[in-house]
Amino acid sequence: MEDRLKKQIVIFGGCFNPPLNSHFWLAQQLINEYNQIERIIFVPVNSKYQKAELIGNEDRYNMLKLVCDKNKYFEVSRIELDSQRPLYTIETLENFQMQFPDYEIAFTTGSDNLKELNTWNRAEDLVKNFKFFIIKRDKDNIEEIISQDKLLSKYKKSFILDRNHIISNLSSTYVRNNIRKGKSINYLAPEEVVKYIEEHKLYKE
Repeated sequence: MEDRLKKQIVIFGGCFNPPLNSHFWLAQQLINEYNQIERIIFVPVNSKYQKAELIGNEDRYNMLKLVCDKNKYFEVSRIELDSQRPLYTIETLENFQMQFPDYEIAFTTGSDNLKELNTWNRAEDLVKNFKFFIIKRDKDNIEEIISQDKLLSKYKKSFILDRNHIISNLSSTYVRNNIRKGKSINYLAPEEVVKYIEEHKLYKE
């Protein structure tokens, strides 16, 4: 892993519906563990993306920005929000590569998505041209997932497995359900996000 020392920008895509402490904890752990990472850019998906219960673009962007503005390593991009159509991951990463030609662009995703990566648009270009930080979900064996997939094993050097077994299983669905039931989400989401949700009455029945 030590040969990957070119400075990197990591793209953290997702719905962020809402942004949780676990999202920012994962991002900060990557910054702490990998000296080559200079910035993490959060990229919320467009609400045109067909996903149940996905609230509007602006609320999710605003919640992310409230937190990212307080961390010099974090940034929020509107690249997918302002697109006229949902972008494929490969398109988003290629856009960032053009924007930051002196950096290696990497993408962070969970081991659950890794299992389906070979079905993504232009999958071979994706794994050939970009690095991936893989976050373990549940009891997934990341090395096994890669070795058993023909495409992933061909480009296994593209996958960076975290050194300290960073794991994330907290679900945004769980948090939204708590909100609907009138239960507290303190300590599950940043204070700024909790306050924003309360003020804008988000995720209510």
